[in-house]
Amino acid sequence: MKKLIFILTGAALLTGTVFTSCDTITEKAGIVKINAEEVKEDLNKANEDFKVDIENFKKETAAKIDSNKQKIAELNVKIEYAKKDAKAYSQEQVAILEQKNKEMKLKMDTYKEDGKENWERFKSEFSRDMDNLGEAFKNFTVKSK
Repeated sequence: MKKLIFILTGAALLTGTVFTSCDTITEKAGIVKINAEEVKEDLNKANEDFKVDIENFKKETAAKIDSNKQKIAELNVKIEYAKKDAKAYSQEQVAILEQKNKEMKLKMDTYKEDGKENWERFKSEFSRDMDNLGEAFKNFTVKSK
């Protein structure tokens, strides 16, 4: 009889442990599922922010490139009234600026998304190049008659 009570007590403890651990495993699985969903949402948000950043930068760049085109047109008008000896040189320099502006547009238009780290590097280099081009426009002078 003592053996039977001992066996029944052991079976009850074992059953209780199994059912308790099943609840814990189920709860842990639920927590893992919730965490996976949160991570997925965070990843989707980060990807969306990344794409918005690219689009905003492209819009800003397009505006700068259009502004540069306007400056090129203005410089070409000024060159018409430049001294004869300076006219050829100025036209050559404006052509160089125009080519650089076209290259910057092409570089931006052909950019392929290649991860956030590469984007940040590209964006930094591109911004530096655009700033240098902007400085070249500021420093450009045409000698008039």
